[in-house]
Amino acid sequence: MTLSAWSRAAVLAALSLLSLAAVAAPDVQTGDLVFQQSRSAQSLAIQQATHSPYSHMGMIVTRQGRPYVLEAAARVSYTPLDQWAAQGERGHYVVKRLRDASTLTPAVREQLATAGAAYVGKPYDLVFAWSDDRIYCSELVWKIYQRTLGLEIGALAPLKGFDLSSPAVQAKMQERYGRDIPWDEPIISPAAMYDSDLLTTVADR
Repeated sequence: MTLSAWSRAAVLAALSLLSLAAVAAPDVQTGDLVFQQSRSAQSLAIQQATHSPYSHMGMIVTRQGRPYVLEAAARVSYTPLDQWAAQGERGHYVVKRLRDASTLTPAVREQLATAGAAYVGKPYDLVFAWSDDRIYCSELVWKIYQRTLGLEIGALAPLKGFDLSSPAVQAKMQERYGRDIPWDEPIISPAAMYDSDLLTTVADR
């Protein structure tokens, strides 16, 4: 094969890879919400308590041209979207966006990103308390939107309002609360945000 033929082959291969990447990567934007079924130790309990497969979520933030997920895990941090997706069951995730997309101007997206950055480094809240000292995944994204745009994506519910009957849920409650169970603590679940009428699905991967 001549040098020019090698060059053409290399260009075609590069274009093919770029085309595959474009197909594989959803058109996500800062402020988009992403949901997955996590493989964490508490995932099954969350799924059973909320009757939803989605036990973890975060918010997309574009950094240096790449999509990252701002998430509350061990601490609030940024995870590349492809790495975040790989951590979920079967690599599956759903991307949602405000149904009224006109709200999400570039300036508003920047405000959402700035609001989210203020939580970076905060530890994860294992007891799902409604404070800013520690924070859990859906609480993080809910508060970003509520405090930036005044939008409440999903309804809060008291702990006692969830299905607490399964052995997996009861074991986690015993582990984290003992006998001092905060039955009336307000909680926002990934399921409540996923089901919000304010959102529309833009990708299901």
